[in-house]
Amino acid sequence: MRAVRPLSAAALPLVAVLALSACGSEEPGTENAAASGSSEITVDHAQGETEVPVDPETVVVFDVGVLSTLDSLDVEVAGVPEATFPESLEQYGDDDYTKVGSLFEPDYEAVNALEPDLIIVAGRSAAAYPELSDIAPTIDLTVDNTDFFTSFEERVTALAEIFGEEDAVAERLAALEERILELEEAAGDAGTGLFVMTNAGEVSAYGPDTRFGLIHNELGIEPADEELTAADHGDAISFEYIAEKNPDMLFVLDRDAAIGESGVAAGQVLDNDLVRSTNAWEDDAVHYLDSAVWYIAPNGLPSVETMVEEIAAAVE
Repeated sequence: MRAVRPLSAAALPLVAVLALSACGSEEPGTENAAASGSSEITVDHAQGETEVPVDPETVVVFDVGVLSTLDSLDVEVAGVPEATFPESLEQYGDDDYTKVGSLFEPDYEAVNALEPDLIIVAGRSAAAYPELSDIAPTIDLTVDNTDFFTSFEERVTALAEIFGEEDAVAERLAALEERILELEEAAGDAGTGLFVMTNAGEVSAYGPDTRFGLIHNELGIEPADEELTAADHGDAISFEYIAEKNPDMLFVLDRDAAIGESGVAAGQVLDNDLVRSTNAWEDDAVHYLDSAVWYIAPNGLPSVETMVEEIAAAVE
């Protein structure tokens, strides 16, 4: 069984790190504004360092995961992308929020017109960072999937520092780490798992070094296949492959459902003699995940809380 990686880069457990923070030490990725009395903080992000205002008034967000975190903290945003939002964020599709382009292609005129105090990109929108940073202070909160929880904690803590939500976020991160410790212990006896994504009737698999590798690397699920590549879109697989690997648990993401496209549902795609022959199917251990959370917003604080509980439900 793997040891849990701490959510903080420091050797101390997260709870201790948060306690030190309360005494005035700096969190990873930010310069403590409260201690300095400054109206700005320096945020260390995926593409460098940026001076950003504390509690900015006009915020443009290009990442749905970041948006889910801010929404859960009751932080108001002015501009959001045209996107398929999870049900919990469906209000951001309304006209009350200025649309500033897509997840991949900003509408720079719309962004300029808002005169934002802060722009946030991550993941799909990260490539637009140079141009957006010419408009207003911009930070890239892309999470490093090779060390997911450490990177995730740093990104969420940076948001907490910017918007004055340190206590609320610290409490949730501490609860999350405790839950992960419980989950990893249970996962050690749960058998092997295979993470698959269905898309337009096709199936791909994701292993430990991929975007969904956290179920193995951090949550302790033993991979059914150690040889899968790190391809961003997974390895194309056949039903024969699934039968051959014979996972004890099958974790399923339906991409069509995640992006709001019609198509053959994941349950229908996988319902065949080969998949039905696996331990996972015979033991009723085929787990259909909240696809919008895992695919659209996997780096949000509410999303990670949901993701951890979905895996916990499979092994406990």
